[in-house]
Amino acid sequence: MAEIRFAGYGGQGIIRSGIIAGKAASIHDNKYATMSQSFGPEARGGACSSQLVVSETKVLYPYVVAADVLVAMSQEGYDKFEPELGDKGLLLIDEDMVKSKPPRGKIKILSIPATRFAEQLGNKIVANVVMLGFFTAITKIVSYEAMKKALPGSVPDKALALNQSAFEKGHDYGKQQLASAQ
Repeated sequence: MAEIRFAGYGGQGIIRSGIIAGKAASIHDNKYATMSQSFGPEARGGACSSQLVVSETKVLYPYVVAADVLVAMSQEGYDKFEPELGDKGLLLIDEDMVKSKPPRGKIKILSIPATRFAEQLGNKIVANVVMLGFFTAITKIVSYEAMKKALPGSVPDKALALNQSAFEKGHDYGKQQLASAQ
C-alpha cells in the first residue's frame, strides 16, 4: 500500500493530480485507490491537498496516516504537510517553488523544475502534469502506461497534446535522475 499526498495551492491542479493518479491506478492498473481532498479558506491561491491511497488489495482506511510520498508544489504545502511524511518517505518538490529543510530520518528528496518546464512548454498550468510524469518515473506506484491512458478525459480535450508533452517531460526528467543516481 502507498499513501501519497499532493500539496500546493489552489489553481495548481493539485486535486486533479490526485484524480488522475487515482484513475490511472484503479482503472488502468487494476489496483484499488481512494482519493480525498482539502482546501484552505480560499480555493484559488489557498493551501490545498489531495490524499491518495493506492493498494493491491481493498483500501480499508481511505485517508493518509503517514505519507509514503509527499509531492510539494508550493512552500505553504511543503511547510504544512512535510511533518506528516513518514521518516522513510519520499519528498518530491518543485525546486523553483519549494525550499526544503535538511531531511529528517531517512527521507529522500528529489526535485524537478516543474513550473519552469511547464512555462517552457507554453503554459505553467501544466506544471502539475510535469510533476505527475516525474512522480510516475520515480515511484512506479502507478505505471507509465496507466498514467498515459488516464490523461484523456482528465484534462480538457483542447489541451490534451500539451498535457501529454508535459507528462513526457516530467517522466523523462525522472528517468534521467534515476539513471544518474545509480
